[in-house]
Amino acid sequence: MRVVEAFREAYGAEPRTVWHAPGRVNLIGEHTDYNDGFVLPFAVPWGVTVALSPREDTTIRLLSLQAGGAPITLATPEAAEGWARYAAGVPAVLGARVRGADLAVDGDVPQGAGLSSSAALEVAVARALDEVYGLGQTPMEIALLAQRAENEFVGMPCGIMDQAAATLSRAGHALFLDCRSLGFRNVPLDLAAHGLRLLIIDTRVHHELADGQYAKRRADCESAAGKLGVAALRDVVDLPAALSVLQGDERKRVQHVVTENHRVEAVIGLLRAGAVAEIGGLLNASHLSLRDQYEVSVPELDVAVEAAIRGGARGARMTGGGFGGSAIALVAEERVQRVQDAVSAAYAERGWREPRYLPAVPADGARKLA
Repeated sequence: MRVVEAFREAYGAEPRTVWHAPGRVNLIGEHTDYNDGFVLPFAVPWGVTVALSPREDTTIRLLSLQAGGAPITLATPEAAEGWARYAAGVPAVLGARVRGADLAVDGDVPQGAGLSSSAALEVAVARALDEVYGLGQTPMEIALLAQRAENEFVGMPCGIMDQAAATLSRAGHALFLDCRSLGFRNVPLDLAAHGLRLLIIDTRVHHELADGQYAKRRADCESAAGKLGVAALRDVVDLPAALSVLQGDERKRVQHVVTENHRVEAVIGLLRAGAVAEIGGLLNASHLSLRDQYEVSVPELDVAVEAAIRGGARGARMTGGGFGGSAIALVAEERVQRVQDAVSAAYAERGWREPRYLPAVPADGARKLA
């Protein structure tokens, strides 16, 4: 295992433990998690692996095989910058429950694809620290700890979805999560048995417009909830009445969140009924809502979705926070190449770089490797 070899070379000793946590793709339920709503993500086969040993002092040393160079030495977590903040945020939030640690990090999540390598890193570090310091946290507590690290230390006001998917997912299943109660269940998602494949279309673009826009969307939702007199938009039961008292961005955000929650529940119903191919229409509706009501799509995502559907996909939508990253397409096995060709041709017509295609196979959540 190359992360162990790198740890040994950097620190002159064997790591105490090695943990892997996966990235995720979200089948449906976008921007609903921080509105106390429903989400349906699943873990992907790629992720982040962390080799770790505790230290007697409070120093943190971090080595990334992707960043290269010598280990970063931090006297305190607050000294971390860039990618290191996602790793250092976990011991920062744990505080006096842990001391220092030596870490080596390796990852194979496609960078910039919106598959949440940051949550994978946080969860892998949290799992490793939990083990070596004997903290005894449950998987959900690990997810909440990783979310706190991103919210409070990194400064990204994300919901719980990504960290929960990295912790709680099971191979062959999607994770249905109620982001208010934190109740969850693993829903079978055997696409191959239905002659289907979920294709990830990595646009390989990221628009800087996204900087600050995620926080603005969350603020819009919180402001709208306040005006409607509800704790969160998940509590809106009469959508026409709610929309009649709101204007502008807040009105559009509410329309997306409320209808997206209904789409998650509808997809669950179809999956339980074995009507997997029929979820395509709900994927399409989700994308239109994210494009027009939540306004987090970009031309590269829209073109990928539209071309995939023209090429024969059962349905497609952007996935993740938006402003770049990836789309997903539900495709019959025999049409996969046709869909890829259609998307590639649409990109070539516009002079855009060829997108990357990845098969989305539901994988296990965080696991100990050594």
